[in-house]
Amino acid sequence: MKKIILAAVLFIATSATIQAQLVQFGVKAGVNFASQPGDASLDGVAFDKDGITSYHVGVVAEIKLLEKFAIQPELLYSTQGATYKFADAQEDFKNELAYLSIPVMAKIYVTKSLSLEVGPQASFLVSQKNKVDFEDANTFDFAINAGLGLKITKSIFVQGRYSLGLTDVSSNANVTNSVVQLSAGFLF
Repeated sequence: MKKIILAAVLFIATSATIQAQLVQFGVKAGVNFASQPGDASLDGVAFDKDGITSYHVGVVAEIKLLEKFAIQPELLYSTQGATYKFADAQEDFKNELAYLSIPVMAKIYVTKSLSLEVGPQASFLVSQKNKVDFEDANTFDFAINAGLGLKITKSIFVQGRYSLGLTDVSSNANVTNSVVQLSAGFLF
């Protein structure tokens, strides 16, 4: 009976150790360089657009499936948008959209610390701060992401990513989100 109990304790301890090596949870934050490419007119009014600098913050999990392959789901609060310059206006108008984003990245490790990352992202609009009247703003945004990740240590990482929006920001404007993200994070 003692051998069975000892074997069960060793099995549970080994399973917990393996599980800890397969899944790591963490946090990340960084800067967004966002723009909204698309049609250069809104309801027939011409304008110029410039990108904005904003931020993202959230939680990550890295699930190691193979030695050189992992899945990294994330839950991020991310602000995106653009600054609009209308020809007849005296001032610029900033359109800032805040999303709850859920990227799911496939990570292919080229080396022990460098990874290529690609995957889809679903985002849900949680707030909109703007001086541009985007009526009927879409509350859902779908994007494709691609980038690189570098583990500086076992716990500290940096990432660079490009997010190409595939959904129009509004049904009244033919513009999408386009974001370059630079992040730093910590895995526990």
